[in-house]
Amino acid sequence: MLKLERTSVMNFENAIRGARNPMNSWAKSDSAYDDKGNYILGENDLALARKLCRAGSDHRKFVRQILVSVDITAPLYWWKEFDTYKVATVANSTSTMHKIHAKPFELADFSVDKLSDGALAAFRTYMDYMEATRRRFVETKDKRDWYDLIQLLPSSYNQLRTVTMNYETLINIYYARRAHKLDEWHVFCDWIRTLPYADDLICCREEER
Repeated sequence: MLKLERTSVMNFENAIRGARNPMNSWAKSDSAYDDKGNYILGENDLALARKLCRAGSDHRKFVRQILVSVDITAPLYWWKEFDTYKVATVANSTSTMHKIHAKPFELADFSVDKLSDGALAAFRTYMDYMEATRRRFVETKDKRDWYDLIQLLPSSYNQLRTVTMNYETLINIYYARRAHKLDEWHVFCDWIRTLPYADDLICCREEER
């Protein structure tokens, strides 16, 4: 399971202006904000952006200045893979260290949608044991119970992080992960394609056209 919420895309105007700096071609810029506050690329700016993106990472430096912020809820096994992308990403997560005991464990707290019936039954028993341990820790504050919770926590546990990254990072993620065996990566790549001008600036290789 992977959920993406509260997407914000920022700094398009400054990035496009910077893309025109090398040739001092600011007078050709034809982008503007619409009445809803969205920055709409004009024909000239979009043509330049496409040209730079297809020329490669050395030429499309402006996409590193287009920023995206999003809340992602995903299992720990997916976050371990996402953490490969350390360059130009920042994340603040909910804390298992401080808050693992704060609420009862529920099946919705875990990504178990692919489990077989037998595995799901076993997991429910496992979760019941963790819940009993959590209740005991809340009552006694015995650190041994807290360690049990931390060390028993499965990789299917869902964690929320607010992540900031840029379009260049998303290009790398899209082409590296779009055919991945984990369904969560397909959800993530589908979300990438919903971002403003994604087909022109992110999914911009010739085979995508």
